[in-house]
Amino acid sequence: MKIVVGLGNPGLKYEFTRHNVGFRIVDNLARDMKIEFKKTKSYYSLISRGMIKNQQVILVKPQTFMNLSGRAVSRVISYYRISPQDLLIVYDDLNLELGQIRIRKMGSAGGHKGMESIIQYLNTENIPRLRIGIGNPSLNFNFDYVSYVLTNFKHDEEDKIDEVIQRSTQAIKTTIEDDFENTMRKYNRKLIEP
Repeated sequence: MKIVVGLGNPGLKYEFTRHNVGFRIVDNLARDMKIEFKKTKSYYSLISRGMIKNQQVILVKPQTFMNLSGRAVSRVISYYRISPQDLLIVYDDLNLELGQIRIRKMGSAGGHKGMESIIQYLNTENIPRLRIGIGNPSLNFNFDYVSYVLTNFKHDEEDKIDEVIQRSTQAIKTTIEDDFENTMRKYNRKLIEP
């Protein structure tokens, strides 16, 4: 069994923000798998179940708001009795160019508050993840990154994001179907060269 967790903030207000790209990817995977999400209060999440190549896959969208994602994820893995290594966390990353994806088996939160919460609740950095580049408009330390991640993608960025969502969906399926190292070699590169 694998659990794929897309990170984001609940509510229509945040639906198309940069910070919600994890939700959008997991939504796309659910459509691809022809499954629907159901609200589960005990896990503080929307949950969907399906199969990819004879492997049971559970999709999760925490409804706790980003900074408390660990609360929901810890409940889900406790209920299903899986280890953190059987997770795949999908989330936005300011440190990657728009259009890049990075798949890793483990690592720090890199400043991402949702991932930081998950690492804190699970007490390990040994958690597979798929990071989605949302671009970083400034090297200025005074830049308001909190406001930036809560903005929608610009009109001219949406085509690239749509491609990233499709590519990330395929990367998740490949991660479940194939060897993790092969998946990293295949997908850890820029989507579109400038």
